[in-house]
Amino acid sequence: MKALKTFFRPLQPTIGARHSGMVLYKEYKPYEALSDYVYCFWQLKSINFLQNPFLYRVVSDGCIDILINTKEGKSFITGFSKQFVEYNLGRSFEYVGVRFYPFMFPLLFGISAEKVVNKFLNLEVLLPELNQNIKSYLGVKANSETSFEVFNGVLSSYITNENDLYSLDSRFSNAVDQILQSGGNIPINQLDISVSQRQLRRFFQFYFGESPKVFSKVLRFQNILNAKPSQQSLTSEKVFYDKGYYDQAHFIRDFKRFYGVTPTEAFGR
Repeated sequence: MKALKTFFRPLQPTIGARHSGMVLYKEYKPYEALSDYVYCFWQLKSINFLQNPFLYRVVSDGCIDILINTKEGKSFITGFSKQFVEYNLGRSFEYVGVRFYPFMFPLLFGISAEKVVNKFLNLEVLLPELNQNIKSYLGVKANSETSFEVFNGVLSSYITNENDLYSLDSRFSNAVDQILQSGGNIPINQLDISVSQRQLRRFFQFYFGESPKVFSKVLRFQNILNAKPSQQSLTSEKVFYDKGYYDQAHFIRDFKRFYGVTPTEAFGR
């Protein structure tokens, strides 16, 4: 799994100009001890009471997140979603969260990613001990600074010899590295691995929640987001070919499912 931090950067859309100065979204780096497991901590909040309810779009990034509604002191978990999701956050809100790299949440907590795919669950139902640890340290009132310190401290305590990166089956890790290094473009049946396709799928179902083919699609989609293409490069330069898409129709269909709008709408400028 050495290639994960190098070849995978899960992006979410920035807050649009329409809500500039009214809504804040920021990402923060975790402690070094967590950097192999956690992509970022994040904060999403309304700066003032909004005139209209805020719809927040979350695109497919292959990750599992833990988040806290700081106004209510409640913790939740969101699994990888196979398509974009929109949340109505109302006119006043503040959330802080932790975004795990793909495969890392099941590794740390021993819970199959399948249980949280396309779901938004109370953390106390899925992981009552972790939920209690977070609540105990946060106290009654959570804020961004204290929440990130708690995330760093509490999550670090779950890293043991039994669930560190070296405990992953090397056949699975090798398959993931090959997919990452290819940008999601290597056919699954051409992976150089000493494990059956059925067993490989079982690995992915547990650690990712979906098949290796779906992971490859999400990787290609995220690579497009990271490339930040212009409308010109999408149309005339056909940048989607460079990211492994065979034709424009296939690219647009996948992009719209994962993002919620067409590439032109997302990158038109």
